[in-house]
Amino acid sequence: MPRILNIGSMNLDYVYAVPRFVQAGETLAALSMRVFPGGKGLNQSVALAKAGGDVAHAGRVGAEGAWLIDLLNESGADTRLIETSQGANGHAIIQVTPDGGNCILLHPGANGGLDTAFIDRALRGYGRGDILVLQNETSGVAYAMSAAYERGMRVAFNPSPITEAVKTYPLEAVAWFILNETEGYSLSGRTEPREILSALGERYPRATVVLTLGENGSLCRDAEGKVYEQPAYKLPDVVDTTAAGDTFTGFFIAAAAAGRDIRECLRLASAAAGISVSRKGAAVSVPAFSEVEGELLLFYGQG
Repeated sequence: MPRILNIGSMNLDYVYAVPRFVQAGETLAALSMRVFPGGKGLNQSVALAKAGGDVAHAGRVGAEGAWLIDLLNESGADTRLIETSQGANGHAIIQVTPDGGNCILLHPGANGGLDTAFIDRALRGYGRGDILVLQNETSGVAYAMSAAYERGMRVAFNPSPITEAVKTYPLEAVAWFILNETEGYSLSGRTEPREILSALGERYPRATVVLTLGENGSLCRDAEGKVYEQPAYKLPDVVDTTAAGDTFTGFFIAAAAAGRDIRECLRLASAAAGISVSRKGAAVSVPAFSEVEGELLLFYGQG
């Protein structure tokens, strides 16, 4: 099975339960506050590892981030490529409403210190057929994309948070785009989901494009132009949607690395994301592969 390298963020998530999102000029009392491990990179590495992927995480933490490394180790990810910096750890301030909606303010901290030398060290030893997973919460994303492509690696890119700079990245190097409707609109200029798939598929014909649609499931267009539709996997109680997208991404890429077909990848990713939103927190909400298999057997009669 191909090895997976995730060059990604590692955050401390300060999660505030609120009756509603705070408005400009307003002071709003939180109902509760907890600190969780997070960062899209860390969440996706946890999901990749729990889904059975052979994943190593490369990133930087501040002095207060040692327990993030411990969490990755416990999930089964290789942490030998993580470095500690003297600055602040990356962190996020997250508002979560009673219906599970979230609003996130992000500070990059140590995640902004991934320079070309760091990326070259991380990529050393990886090559043709291996997979590089990237998000847009760290520095050096464009360089990592190009360097991995030159090594013959396949690049999976989750362009979140979306910025104008993403349009300048060497996106022709990407083998898998996994993005939501907002990100899809930014890159394609289209608003209708199937039009987003079509536009991105025409622009990047060698890529598989996966568009997540929240409670409406997901759509996928493969490199041959075939479109797949996956309904959302829904549990009765939605508690926290923070890690839904990252859980989906990790399980999808791990399944693809294992050689599963696209329908299986989508089904596993959807079920895993559905389970994750029934729990509080980000990385800690990612289910084990056995849980996902069990739910698929229960509801669909297959794993």
